[in-house]
Amino acid sequence: MSEQKHQAGFVNILGAPNVGKSTLMNAIIGENLSITNSKVQTTRHRIMGFLNGENFQIVFSDTPGIIKDPSYKLHEAMMGYVESALEDGDIFLYVTEVDQPILHEKIIERMKTSSAKIIIVINKIDLSNQEKVEAKVHQWVELLPEADILPVSALHKFNIEGLLQLILRNLPESPAYYPKDELTDKTMRFFVSELIREQILVQYKKEIPYSTETVVEEYKESPHRIDIKATIFVIRETQKMIIIGKGGQAIKRLGTEARKHIEEFTGKHIFLDLTVKVSKDWRENEKQLKKFGYS
Repeated sequence: MSEQKHQAGFVNILGAPNVGKSTLMNAIIGENLSITNSKVQTTRHRIMGFLNGENFQIVFSDTPGIIKDPSYKLHEAMMGYVESALEDGDIFLYVTEVDQPILHEKIIERMKTSSAKIIIVINKIDLSNQEKVEAKVHQWVELLPEADILPVSALHKFNIEGLLQLILRNLPESPAYYPKDELTDKTMRFFVSELIREQILVQYKKEIPYSTETVVEEYKESPHRIDIKATIFVIRETQKMIIIGKGGQAIKRLGTEARKHIEEFTGKHIFLDLTVKVSKDWRENEKQLKKFGYS
């Protein structure tokens, strides 16, 4: 009896900000590896998540939303992750929405000239109707006749299994790229900083979430507890005051909610110490960006 072949490959998720790329990856993998929020530019890094089976390994990459005209070196670094994803994918999942016009002509041309399989994922169909969905599918069929087009609702996990089966049918034959007991390429420090930043997105409005970066300065783990010291960087003194709040109430609430989510993620009791500092040009400072993990 012949041994069953093993499949493995890189599936890179691309698309505009806020189309549900992170929600899609989380839904397929079954773990909340990428933070999600209704605000645009939630994802700043390229986050890999591994879906392992006995005879396959899918290496997903969640990438930042495509920014046409980057405003800061931060945005340039984020688009660098998109650029790298366009170069090493076996399958591209280009995520869009029913009511979204067709964007990113240059990106689409790059995908078309690649040897990678293209799957157009029309997300959030729960917010539309069948007639509009069918019209959008037809529009993409005319533009990319070689691609597969699949309507889904990542939030409600509709057609996620169908998408997974489509990926497996197009996954190359290959040994696994990473150990089968690993879930991601990121460290626990990274996820802690992201979970804190997620609560900043939730609790603060206007420019605050886009002006902040979170760095875990200390991470000490024992069998039942993790002690964490993290710094939140902002670009103005007034933003520091907003993060802290009157009498420290805002940062206390931030710490409480972040700690709950970190405990849920790690399964351990968390002691979380948050500090706020001003670094007025961190989004343009290459040295700072490198410290923050942007390369």
